[in-house]
Order: sequence, then structure tokens, then C-alpha cells
Amino acid sequence: MTVSCKRIQIDTQGQGEILNVTSEIAREVNNSGVNDGTVTVFIPGSTAGVSTIEFEPGLVTDMKEMWERIVPSNISYEHNKAWGDGNGHAHIRASLLSPSITVPFVHKRLTLGTWQQIVILDFDVRPRSREIILQIMGE
Repeated sequence: MTVSCKRIQIDTQGQGEILNVTSEIAREVNNSGVNDGTVTVFIPGSTAGVSTIEFEPGLVTDMKEMWERIVPSNISYEHNKAWGDGNGHAHIRASLLSPSITVPFVHKRLTLGTWQQIVILDFDVRPRSREIILQIMGE
């Protein structure tokens, strides 16, 4: 079995921004030397997460509105009182999502559905430089 670790740098705007990173991940899998296996996509930090969605404008808007409904940004959070950084909602949202997903690939191609893309959601209150860590494993 081969294990390869790759890193991708992205700049985000925060505020619930959703970025499609499928092509970057597919490129790293294709160049990894691994034909069949899995790629774990992990984003370090406690104010961002990773998922899959159909990345189209309507659903992107729906996702942002959903997060605002279930974890509003404009209410009081104890985290904000303790740290004064205003991103308590970002921590809660990220913890409900997940910092990682695992996607199988066959013949160096991700096995995503036709309308399924890998996305990073940055919930923080300011722009960030984010690192995505990929662990590619297989034969």
C-alpha cells in the first residue's frame, strides 16, 4: 500500500464562503501514483469544514441561509465574551459539519456522483489562508 500526503493552499473570505476544491483534489489524486484507493480531505482549524454538495449558485445560497437559521451569527455566544473575536458561531458551525471527508477513487478518478463536488466552507469572520491536507492511500 502507498500513502501520500499532499497540501493545497487556498485563500478564503470567511463569512460562510463555500469553495469548490474538487479539481484541485482530483489533480493531486491523479498525480499521486496511486491507481485505486481513498483520499481523506482534512482542513485544520476549528472554524472551517469540508463536505460535498452540488456546487451551483442556488444551493450555495441555500446552504449559507441554512447555516444562518440553525446557528445564527447575530446572537450572543460565550466564546465571544471570553475571546472578543466574534466568531463563536463559526466554531459551532464547523463542529456540526466536519473537518474531513474520505472519498474513494478508482483508476485515479474520484468516485463522486454526477452533481457532487467537494467543498470547503469557511465560517470565520475574516479572510484566511487555509491549508487543505490530503492523505491519499491505496495501490
